Amino acid sequence: MILPRLDQLHVGILAADLTHQHGWAHYSISMIHALRRAGVSMTILTTRNSPIPHGLEAHTLLPTVDPFENALHIKLLALIPRARRLLRDCDVIHTFVEPFAPLAYGITGSRPLFITGHGSYVRVHDAYRPPLDRLHAAAFRRATLLCVSEYTARAARQAVPNVKTVVIPNGIDMDRFTNLPPLEKNGRTVLFVGAVKPRKGVIALVRAMALVRETIPDARCLIAGSTALDHAYVERVRAEIKTHNLSDSVQLLGRVSDEELTRLYASADVFAMPSVNDGWKFEGFGLSLLEASAAGLPVIGTRDCGAESAVDDDITGLLIPQLGMDETHVEPLSGAITRLLREPDLRARMGLAGRAKAQSHTWDDAARHLITHYAHPS
Repeated sequence: MILPRLDQLHVGILAADLTHQHGWAHYSISMIHALRRAGVSMTILTTRNSPIPHGLEAHTLLPTVDPFENALHIKLLALIPRARRLLRDCDVIHTFVEPFAPLAYGITGSRPLFITGHGSYVRVHDAYRPPLDRLHAAAFRRATLLCVSEYTARAARQAVPNVKTVVIPNGIDMDRFTNLPPLEKNGRTVLFVGAVKPRKGVIALVRAMALVRETIPDARCLIAGSTALDHAYVERVRAEIKTHNLSDSVQLLGRVSDEELTRLYASADVFAMPSVNDGWKFEGFGLSLLEASAAGLPVIGTRDCGAESAVDDDITGLLIPQLGMDETHVEPLSGAITRLLREPDLRARMGLAGRAKAQSHTWDDAARHLITHYAHPS
């Protein structure tokens, strides 16, 4: 297919809500802004519940992104005629979230189709029951799958043989991490940012902090992220904090504003996110690891997931083995935290290397890679 010149290219986008409230949404709004800065013409379809940021135009007709909603696919397929009309003048169709793949597939026709693969939902035969899994697999085979990490790309190829994959890592907004406010330190601080759920390994982090404090009594841990997704797990986290007498040193902050999150990065010494593979679900990238690097923090992530793309082992931080869903054998994590808290020179070296890595992974960089594939689809 012969596409128009890049300055005439018109892209039809299916996006999550245009907020920063969760990973799909953060990717959607960040990439849209980056494409807009690059001069790309877009027609944007987003969710009915989405606010429209100042200066953007978007059609709010898509259902909320909830892969487990029984009626999601019925709603998506019912939208095909309207979405096809709205995107009829587009040269390229791109869904920014995997659950919208059937709708994108249904309206693309002969045009190039792109699907961003973030993580777990590239495993279509685990994520969906028949025949929906086959529908998603057909969409993937028709598309170029733009994966945020090498691990996600491998998982996609294992799930859907012969799928075309391209790796374009997530980006960050470096402006958020320039001239961070200097804050007074209150002990040596470990920061975690992410939803409090089993796949994030938060109980393991609490247990590791109990070991860390045996030799570093002033060590503390701040846990910032939603506590609304898995109430039973959150209660287990609270119980672990109480069991280990950590109420004064490990704090569950809940969801925080962007401004407060920036302050937390500035006040921390080490960032840790001990992700674990929860059945078919896995960490697709770990954007908060890269954000922490942008803030100049050494980072701790786990192997065998997308964190391998976000952390350069022994350069920007430390990669440790996954601790398992039972979250009992936490010595690798406590050892990594203790090492970094005790070695300020190592923290400084890794922080500088991490910031350099982050500077080459901005949203504008990601958008430039994406535009190249729009212009020359495989």
